[in-house]
Amino acid sequence: MSEAPMSAEAGAAGLRKDGREDGREAGGEAGGEGGGRVGGGSLRKGLRRNPRTDPRPQGPDDGYRPSARRLAHEAYRRSRSRRSALIAGVSTLATAVALYLLVVNSPGWEATRKAFFNADYARRALPEVLKGLRINLELMFGCGVLILVLGLLLAVLRTLRGPVFLPVRLLATAYVDFFLGLPMIICLLVMITGVPALRLTGVTTDPMLLGGAALVLTYSAYVSEVFRAGIDSVHPSQRAAARSLGLSNAQAMRYVVLPQAVRRVVPPLLNNLVSLQKDTGLVSIGGAIDAVYAAKIIASRSFNYTPYVVAGLVFIVLTVPLTRFTDWLTRRMNRRQHQGGAV
Repeated sequence: MSEAPMSAEAGAAGLRKDGREDGREAGGEAGGEGGGRVGGGSLRKGLRRNPRTDPRPQGPDDGYRPSARRLAHEAYRRSRSRRSALIAGVSTLATAVALYLLVVNSPGWEATRKAFFNADYARRALPEVLKGLRINLELMFGCGVLILVLGLLLAVLRTLRGPVFLPVRLLATAYVDFFLGLPMIICLLVMITGVPALRLTGVTTDPMLLGGAALVLTYSAYVSEVFRAGIDSVHPSQRAAARSLGLSNAQAMRYVVLPQAVRRVVPPLLNNLVSLQKDTGLVSIGGAIDAVYAAKIIASRSFNYTPYVVAGLVFIVLTVPLTRFTDWLTRRMNRRQHQGGAV
């Protein structure tokens, strides 16, 4: 008799427990759905479009409204930018006017103008200078390709590992050290005047080709140091990861290290190309009639040096666009690197 009431009480307690558990489960599901709705709303609120960074047009149902403080701050920044631009323009104009007045009011300005800035001699010299410029352009492009190949080869030879490659590393290092220290004009004189004096069979005596060879020998040393710096800038973990995937040392250098290294040193290589473009005028010491030598011939007829100024302006016109392109590329690569993108 006593066991029956106890069983009934236990059953009622079990029903109450099951009911509470069912209630908690139902509440948990409802809470999860409600939490999801609330969380989704919070997420949508957190991912609200920023009109300054998102180029998409703002819709009528977009709840973003800039505050008065932000509008005032942006107006202040615009006014500061306009003020800075105005000050920069005025200071630049004032400096240019001051320099102009200083030059034209100098005692020897008239004689200098006739000797260096004669419009008649400039018109006569320009066609001859442009005709000679063809040699400078041929040297720049032809020697530029050979310099890149030889410089990259020297850089790879200097980074070879293992004791068996020690003689190769020593020879490459000696070559780079020698031509880095040798002045360009001496290298040109030795190549243009010394090689023909040897009277070697099959060796050219053309001053243009010999001057180009001197440019290649000298600039390949500079370019090899640029390439070597790029190779050393690649983290050793890149090479280790390539080796762990089964690549050999040569394959790791070709497919992993060199692509990253070359991409990083493009701006310095363009700067070397600008220097090469100017130094092609030095081959005129051997008699090659380039832009500089053409200007020299015209100037020697009348002792007027305006043709030299014309030749210099032609080189400047060729150099400035390449220099600006190098600066733009450098800024672009730095911006991508800071943003974490591909270099």
